[in-house]
Amino acid sequence: MFTHNLKYTLKILFKNKILIFWTFAFPIILGTLFNMAFADIEKNEQLNTLDIAIIKTNEFKDSLYETTFKNLSQGDKPMFNIKYTDEQTAIEWLQNKEISGYLIVEEDERIVINQNGIEATILKQVVDEIKQTKKMLQNVPNQSQAKDIYFKVMNNVESPSNIKNITRANLSYTMIEFYTLIAMTCLYGGILGMYVVNQNLANMSSNGKRVSITPIKKIKIILSSVLASYIAQLIGLVLLFLYTVCFLKIDYGDNWLLVFLLSLLGSLAGLTFGIAIAAIFRTNENNKTGIIIAFTMLCCFLSGMMGISMKYIVDKHTPIINKLNPANMITDGFYSLYYYDTLDRFYFNIISLAIFSLIMITISLLSLRRQKYDSI
Repeated sequence: MFTHNLKYTLKILFKNKILIFWTFAFPIILGTLFNMAFADIEKNEQLNTLDIAIIKTNEFKDSLYETTFKNLSQGDKPMFNIKYTDEQTAIEWLQNKEISGYLIVEEDERIVINQNGIEATILKQVVDEIKQTKKMLQNVPNQSQAKDIYFKVMNNVESPSNIKNITRANLSYTMIEFYTLIAMTCLYGGILGMYVVNQNLANMSSNGKRVSITPIKKIKIILSSVLASYIAQLIGLVLLFLYTVCFLKIDYGDNWLLVFLLSLLGSLAGLTFGIAIAAIFRTNENNKTGIIIAFTMLCCFLSGMMGISMKYIVDKHTPIINKLNPANMITDGFYSLYYYDTLDRFYFNIISLAIFSLIMITISLLSLRRQKYDSI
């Protein structure tokens, strides 16, 4: 009977178009929209080599400026692409937007830029650093020797000017959206859990009335139904992973075993939450579905789905909310895998999801045991 009901429930779930949409189609659609919205954000914000001009002056020659900028214009991907010219030509280049700005070193240093922005900030920062170094060297008793040491250090550093990405390939703030998408999919599995439990409640469905009068143990029917919904939920989650990895080229890292473990417990948390909603609330199926969707979207919002800064705001001001938020437990589990060298935080989230699931199961059992019917 257990196996028969398992197969029967799976067939029912996959024939329900509304359930299939929310647990299978909607996450894929939302993931596609995320990819369309955020695909070019980081590409546009990457730091590229800056085109600048430097006006040749006597003060610039054989100075800290010449040595530093020479060093910063070398390597495979240098910080600056420098053109040495006169001021009139530099003004023309600036007007034609061929350069981001130019530098004149005379008695004082003067930077002329086309517009404010990150490029102007970088150029100003470099000049300010050189000015501070000059002041520091002026306080050294033997300035000539100090300058020689500075020149040797700058000339012997191996490719110090290269613009490098020292983060892991999968560290991307747009990945937060996909982490929350996985969390949302896990919690949406609660709709499946709610549905199968409703199908076994006498006050919710005709099938539940038939189940309640059969001589078969109810625990077997409920467990097989819940297992069927869990299998269906995991199938939807696997499809989402395959779609985001193969088609959207999302990198979840190399530790797929821990990703799988996190997904299993996240799905279990969503499933048990749906079962608890079905057991507690004495209302129709549509209202229960609305409660699950509203709760899921609120949790995902607080964990950063609609704005990546929201997670940090909540963590800073009311951290207890995110510690109780199952969507944040899943999202934070992904963070801990890729942002931290240790797994302490990851296992904390794993244990939190397990405790959340246990609490939901306990609430469901207590609620279902108290349900009695005067008539069916």
